[in-house]
Amino acid sequence: MEDQLGALTTIFTEVYYWITVVFMFLIHVGFCMYEVGASRRKNMMHTLMKNTMVIPLVTVTFFYFGWYIYFGWNNGIPGIIGADATPYGLTDINWAAPWSPLMGNTLSSEGDGYWSHINGVFWAAFLLFSWTAASIVSGAVIERIRSGAFWLLAVLLGSFTWIIDAAWGWSPDGWMVQLLGYHDAYASGVIHAIAGGFALGVLIVLGPRIGKFRADGTPRNIVPHNPWLVTIGLFLIYTGFWGFYVACNIPIFNIGEAAGMEGAFYSTTNIYLAPTSTSAITLNFLMSLSGGLMMGYLVSKGDAFWTYSSGLGGVIAASAGNDLYHPIQAMFVAAVAVPIFYKMHGWVERTFKIDDAVGAVAVHGYAGVIGVVAAGFMLWGYPSSMYAEGTWGQAIITPWGQAAGAFIMFFVLGFAPAWIVSKILNAMGMLRIPERVEVAGLDLSEFHGRYLDEAEVDAAEEQEARNRGLI
Repeated sequence: MEDQLGALTTIFTEVYYWITVVFMFLIHVGFCMYEVGASRRKNMMHTLMKNTMVIPLVTVTFFYFGWYIYFGWNNGIPGIIGADATPYGLTDINWAAPWSPLMGNTLSSEGDGYWSHINGVFWAAFLLFSWTAASIVSGAVIERIRSGAFWLLAVLLGSFTWIIDAAWGWSPDGWMVQLLGYHDAYASGVIHAIAGGFALGVLIVLGPRIGKFRADGTPRNIVPHNPWLVTIGLFLIYTGFWGFYVACNIPIFNIGEAAGMEGAFYSTTNIYLAPTSTSAITLNFLMSLSGGLMMGYLVSKGDAFWTYSSGLGGVIAASAGNDLYHPIQAMFVAAVAVPIFYKMHGWVERTFKIDDAVGAVAVHGYAGVIGVVAAGFMLWGYPSSMYAEGTWGQAIITPWGQAAGAFIMFFVLGFAPAWIVSKILNAMGMLRIPERVEVAGLDLSEFHGRYLDEAEVDAAEEQEARNRGLI
């Protein structure tokens, strides 16, 4: 690194992202606890392992091609959309190709000194976003999907479709940012809307759990077997969301140099290189969480599950503009979003017989869409990015740009690929577990040896107690 200030900036940024990754790991811990608590006892182990194996499968595939897509496809899909305009090639993204020395333990004092320190932790931050996207779908489909089918879908979303939308709409020079004025600072659409749309595409093909709907079509409540696990899981997701928010920022960046200003001007920036501060997002995070919790309590009449979920949904709805909102605006957006996605969940469930076990489509998908569209009105006229087509400050946020972006996230990159792949898997008999297995329970079917041993041990303990005259 060329100078002391540059070295300190680079090393600080490296440690900064490493800490965010640790915090974001709690999101996955929370999702595992949440889903296990929401499932019934006969499906606990299957639910846990289904989501746990997202970690290695998405990690490996994201290393091989997901990271490259983010940098290589920001102006379109090569050979399909904007191929000639794509500024990078296979050999030019020397920090993102899986065979690159910068994807390993490489330190360089020249040229790539920055990337040799930053690449691994920056890659990991995006990887944890990938896990989050896949886990959102995981909760929606519990108790009836085959593990292999879910893992294939998780890789499709976590290492392919969501990182395409990040390249298009979550990069300062992505085509959606430059042409549509799309702005989504903390991923209302880029992660949550796409994951919610993806979950809906799978659920339509997968169908409801046995017993979910009565003969007249009205839904029954399938009660979580352990509400405490659900509660702790959701609070861990809240905690991990702090790391998520911070990871969406660049901690220190010389905006003055980048914008051609006289002298240096250092600031924290959002993903679009526009200035913000961790102080501002702290206020907005807590105010949007509070708005969501209060409104969730009111509309659900104090139902704990929907109160906690509405807190999360409120943060998600405000996230698109939480780098620029006033805290009262953040609370307002969150509070308004809750009754909309809460009512939409009930209406879709009753009308189309969609069995979303944890309300993921509503809390993530509908809330994410609401948040993206709301930002178009609340931030109309603001620059969506500091960078646009080689100049600074020209991409403007508009309602129509945000609406178009929300449609692309939810339907084009979320719902459509999930529905198509699910239809193929279903036609091959690979999507849903057999009816007899669902009735008996996935754990008894897949881990029967463990359960048979448990019954044998219980019987042996009882017999030993009888032999000793203890009972």
